[in-house]
Amino acid sequence: MENSLIDIKEHVKKYANVITNLINVDVGIVDKNMRRVTGTGLYKNIEGVLALGNVYKNTLETGKTNIIKNPRQHDLCSECLDKNNCREKLEIATPIYCRDEIVGVLGLVCFNYDQKEKILNALDSYLNFTKQIAEFIGIKFYEYQEEALKKEREETLNQILNNMTKGVLVSDCHDIILMINNIGLKKLKLSSDYLGKKIKLITQNETIMNEEVYKLIIENNEYNVAGKIIPLALPNGKKSNAFLFDDIQKINNSIVQITNADNTINLDNIIGNSHATLSLKEYIKKVANSTSTVLITGESGTGKELVARSLHNQGDRKDKPFVVINCSAIPDTLLESELFGYVKGAFTGANQNGRMGKFELANNGVIFLDEIGDMPLYLQAKLLRVIQDKKIERIGSNKSINLDIRIIAATNVDLLKNIKEKKFRSDLFYRLNVIPISILPLRERKEDIIPIINNLIYKYNKISDKFVHTIEKEVLTALTEYNWPGNVRELENVIELMINMSSDEGIITKNMLPKNILNNSENTSILSNNLTFKENITLENFEKIEKEYIEKALLIYGNDTESKKYISEKMNIGLTTLYRKIKKYNIKV
Repeated sequence: MENSLIDIKEHVKKYANVITNLINVDVGIVDKNMRRVTGTGLYKNIEGVLALGNVYKNTLETGKTNIIKNPRQHDLCSECLDKNNCREKLEIATPIYCRDEIVGVLGLVCFNYDQKEKILNALDSYLNFTKQIAEFIGIKFYEYQEEALKKEREETLNQILNNMTKGVLVSDCHDIILMINNIGLKKLKLSSDYLGKKIKLITQNETIMNEEVYKLIIENNEYNVAGKIIPLALPNGKKSNAFLFDDIQKINNSIVQITNADNTINLDNIIGNSHATLSLKEYIKKVANSTSTVLITGESGTGKELVARSLHNQGDRKDKPFVVINCSAIPDTLLESELFGYVKGAFTGANQNGRMGKFELANNGVIFLDEIGDMPLYLQAKLLRVIQDKKIERIGSNKSINLDIRIIAATNVDLLKNIKEKKFRSDLFYRLNVIPISILPLRERKEDIIPIINNLIYKYNKISDKFVHTIEKEVLTALTEYNWPGNVRELENVIELMINMSSDEGIITKNMLPKNILNNSENTSILSNNLTFKENITLENFEKIEKEYIEKALLIYGNDTESKKYISEKMNIGLTTLYRKIKKYNIKV
């Protein structure tokens, strides 16, 4: 809202009365919108009325002091709307400035010749006096604006602070509480009567999610919080601090949300019909709730992380953090700080706030140490100590952090061979290998290939907006006969490639196979009941092919309404027609 002289009319009225009492003339004061603020004599008690005089208007426009010695005859009076009612004998209009802006006009008006003669005989003195009063009014208006602006800023700041998700506590240089926002009161379970109380912040020399951990003491109450201190300067020049904080529990919940954001993998994501795969899933169910360490072994690409995530999601820690670290992907010099974290100033180049390690991040949950066979020997000794003591210390700290954590490790190397070669500690191996899980390579469980292909076709059809529904017999033969040295990861890459190469016909043909698989294929006839093979289409077998086509589409995309709409669009038929064909062919949905 725009400020006006009317907002300080009581102050302006005092100045108007001073002028009238000293020099015995009437005073009229208007704001920059020509509204009357206050006055004396004839201009008394008409606040808010629009002034009609052209002299005031000219002063507002030009910023000049106008002296009208002959009212009604002066050039400025020629266009005055109130000319015929004018009784003035002399008028002086002086602009009122606030900073460099004209905010109103101060007018001195004489209604008899004695007053006029008195003013004209000492005109310069009265002009100086009038300008001085106008200046006083401008200063008072400036003070009012500054105070209003300050209050507006305070209100805006309070609104911002009270809508923050963090607690904010402002204290002065003597650690006396000046303000706590609403969320801060809620987090600390305080009432507003804590204003004026003394606080004490004690750093714990550790960080969590890049926030420093403090013990906050208010009177006899202690709180464990994490946040940062921001120095402030109060308007009176005194120093103060704003403490932005969160409670530890909320930060821990945030850690769980972040670490579990992509952890939607469960046993259903382990695809396969082989005895090995079905046994693996049953085994995971049995050991999921255990706190014992797990060692997953298997060739690269067999799905070790998939098994680890399924193990976590099946167990009673599924709502706790699941943190992954690849021991081979991080340089040896950095791996220790990644695992255990460090305090501020621990070493050159360290983050000035310190950093939480992966073990601390995974506390109360699960840590997955992938490629454990590549961990350097000196860290293997520290890891062994963590497993035994259930404690860690950040680099540069002598403070122990208790752990309630499950460790799952994985490797694609022969650890027993590494033990013989002095590359891996035998004691660590036995500590990790409490619950061993061995994943067979894909070539030793070929019964899983077709279900995995079905799942991958569904996945990449969705991703690429394709409708691949048929694989030629020769392609299936080649895929099932191939030994898959890259295991499931290699199979997935091949299926993704072929779906990208497929046309609108929705058929994967032999010429889409990579050369290494094509050259490896033999003339072996492998029939699959799970996939439709390309046949010569005749009128006699058309209905059989159409039925199989619809059945396969329902198998791949599902049988809900949205899936059926998608299938009908790809078949270029209406949804009603698709329902009619499903009924005609007695297709179970």
